[in-house]
Amino acid sequence: MVNTTEQTFDYNTSREKLILAEYGRNVQNMVEYIVALPTKEERNRYAQVVIDMMGFLNPHLRDVPDFKHKLWDHLQIISKFKIDVDSPYPSPTAEAINFKPEALGYPQKRIKFKHYGHTVEMMIKKALAITELDKRAHMTNSIANFMKMAYVVWNKDHVADEQILSDLTTLSNGELDVTNVVLNKVEVKPPNTNNNTGGRQQKTGGRSNGGSGSGGRQQNNNNNKGRQQRSYSSNNNNSGGGGRRPN
Repeated sequence: MVNTTEQTFDYNTSREKLILAEYGRNVQNMVEYIVALPTKEERNRYAQVVIDMMGFLNPHLRDVPDFKHKLWDHLQIISKFKIDVDSPYPSPTAEAINFKPEALGYPQKRIKFKHYGHTVEMMIKKALAITELDKRAHMTNSIANFMKMAYVVWNKDHVADEQILSDLTTLSNGELDVTNVVLNKVEVKPPNTNNNTGGRQQKTGGRSNGGSGSGGRQQNNNNNKGRQQRSYSSNNNNSGGGGRRPN
């Protein structure tokens, strides 16, 4: 009869969760051992050994100001604030470490014209608060020009001045006087064009010139062959004349 024994494996999923994973499970087990020690003298002695080991395992903490203070704080966190030792620094509390700030409300802004943005509406409110008519007119003129620039940047297209003035009247509920507004000209920037095409064509032209030069070399070679042929025929004529018998 064969005896079968069940083997149980200690997986990380079945272990207690690591509180500070950068120090590893061995440090956490040692801290748990220190917490269970009966005398404070033993806890202080072993705690100092663990602090030195934590600094050795994380040398980058040496570049942090008061890194010793941080190590003692981490010791308290790993022990779940249960370790009773004489720390050279004030021990943190669980409430201070796990402090959660209040949730910030997401701003809900209803923008009438998104291409102008919320800034234009704020500028219009500032202009309506101005009591002096000259300053209000100057502010209105500046707002209108800013709106025209924002429109062109958003839509990448020209816009009529009447459209800008109409939108400004709508945003201000007709309280801003737009009769004397002078709008500046805003040019639409064309898309960037690649100027390397001309350079490529110029280089291609250089290659074609080189091709014609090659043809010129071939033509010179043909001319040289013609000269050699004429020279050879003249030599033959001379030799025939020398072979005639005298009368």
